[in-house]
Amino acid sequence: MRQTAPMLKISNISYSVEGRPLLVDASAVIPDGHKVGLIGRNGAGKSTLFKLIRGELSLESGSISLPSRARIGGVAQEVPSNEVSLINTVLAADVERASLMAEAETATDPHRIADIQTRLADIDAWSAEGRASSILKGLGFDAEEQLQPCSAFSGGWRMRVALAAVLFAQPDLLLLDEPTNYLDLEGALWLENYLVKYPHTVLIVSHDRELLNRSVNGILHLDEKRLTFYQGPYDQFARQRAEQRAVQAAAAKKQALQRAHLQSFVDRFKAKASKAKQAQSRVKMLEKMETIRAPEDAARTVFTFPEPEELSPPIIATEGVAVGYDGTPVLHNLDLRIDQDDRIALLGKNGEGKSTLAKLLSNRLAPMGGKMSQSNKLRIGFFAQHQVDELYIDETPLQHLMRERAAEGQSKLRARLASFGLGPDQAETEVGRLSGGQKARLSLLLATLPAPHLLILDEPTNHLDIESREALVEALTAYSGAVILVSHDMHLLSMVADRLWLVKDGAVTPYEEDLQAYRKLLLTNDAPNKGQKGKSKSKPKPEAPKRASRDQILAIKADVRKSEERVNKLNDMRDKLAAKLANPDIYEGERAAESVVWQKKYAEVMNALDRAESMWMAALEKLEKAQAN
Repeated sequence: MRQTAPMLKISNISYSVEGRPLLVDASAVIPDGHKVGLIGRNGAGKSTLFKLIRGELSLESGSISLPSRARIGGVAQEVPSNEVSLINTVLAADVERASLMAEAETATDPHRIADIQTRLADIDAWSAEGRASSILKGLGFDAEEQLQPCSAFSGGWRMRVALAAVLFAQPDLLLLDEPTNYLDLEGALWLENYLVKYPHTVLIVSHDRELLNRSVNGILHLDEKRLTFYQGPYDQFARQRAEQRAVQAAAAKKQALQRAHLQSFVDRFKAKASKAKQAQSRVKMLEKMETIRAPEDAARTVFTFPEPEELSPPIIATEGVAVGYDGTPVLHNLDLRIDQDDRIALLGKNGEGKSTLAKLLSNRLAPMGGKMSQSNKLRIGFFAQHQVDELYIDETPLQHLMRERAAEGQSKLRARLASFGLGPDQAETEVGRLSGGQKARLSLLLATLPAPHLLILDEPTNHLDIESREALVEALTAYSGAVILVSHDMHLLSMVADRLWLVKDGAVTPYEEDLQAYRKLLLTNDAPNKGQKGKSKSKPKPEAPKRASRDQILAIKADVRKSEERVNKLNDMRDKLAAKLANPDIYEGERAAESVVWQKKYAEVMNALDRAESMWMAALEKLEKAQAN
């Protein structure tokens, strides 16, 4: 079987930053044409390795080699804010094409003109504008926006243009460092699909588990200053890694027992002349024995959210609400209900109003019309990426908490920081010197500090490594408040959300399918509808009912279970309120006013119970139909 030639060969490289070794005798070979995920904990040195590959940093020892004339490409910090249109900015990224096109305008020698035209045909230059436009569209720019100047867009959107430019240029080795951090879910899914078809080698730093499972066929793991290459997607790597660690732990345990046995013999007989030689030989065995170390797990990343008290449902309800800016509604006729046990993911393209809805629900925007009600005691936690950028960079995390909770005392505040993976060293480090992941954890801590009943999270996983993302999933699963999520991380959404709301065309509606169906919809939305041209609009034949998939049945069962739990919870609340109302004391004297409050709450719970029982019955009927088909 013919071996695939290497695109990138890393041989025994070492590199340190401020005396701290990041890479020591690290080696790896990336085969040509492979799509490889570069993973490792925050601060392990992944971005530094990219700079070494690009030649921006000098190695202390070892070598990095690529085929001669291989082009390396990566995303610029962002494209400049100039008057060049987006489409022309992307087209200019193919330097050879741009140069030939410019020369074709001025060339007079017929032979040179022929050479230019031949080369332009070879590199498919005439389809370039269509390819550039397709990439920009995939990353969220419509045809009109593609003709606008870069200066019309914010830094985050110009980062997308920079990504489009490097994808269009198609370097032989494409280096991408957390590209989904500035993409929404739709853009991330498009990129995931695009990378699968990319014709050259890709090395991508990512903590997005779905992308690492769908778009790469190898994992390069940077751990303990070494590089290890694994074939296959992320989940396969995770299984292999777990098996290796189990074998290593067992070997270390076995060796420890052997050492103890040898040492015991030496200790017992080293003073006896008759056994001195045997004791000495065992000492030599101990000295020659190469220590097998048990794999040391780094301190496990955790998030511990404070638990809010339970409120009567619903915690937020809207009837015919409109919301927008400067008198112009972005969303209208909103009839929404949020209970404390809801886990809702907001779906929809950028610009459709997901952020507007989040601002409405977090009281950052007032309704322009309609009725919105919420529990009097409702506390809301809000996390958005811009809040990470608004931290005080010259203050420590501990000082941030002292501003919010000065009365708690430093020891308790340090414990709070530790519960979000910020240890003693980070607690006293100025925020400006913290990593992106550490800043994100601090912002999450500040958002959850008041034990909110509703937590609104807008792209919470940016800058978090895979371990931190898994810890966030666990924390949100255990959390007893409501959660509203906006995220490009499909793994997070699939593990946490049990309701999907689609924000589209000024409306917010339940999305009845699952996330995989939404993913498929997005990826096929722009595909041409073959065979429709010229056909008469004859009445379609009725389709036979489709058999529900296993995933759909599981999702419906989850709805049934959740509906049943809600009914049980409301029954408990009804019983407690009934017991209060059965007490004659609350109707006498000063407590008479109190009885009115409890009667009102009892009516609310009974209404909620009626709705919950209807939802439960509807879910049971849906499950019955799905299992019957």
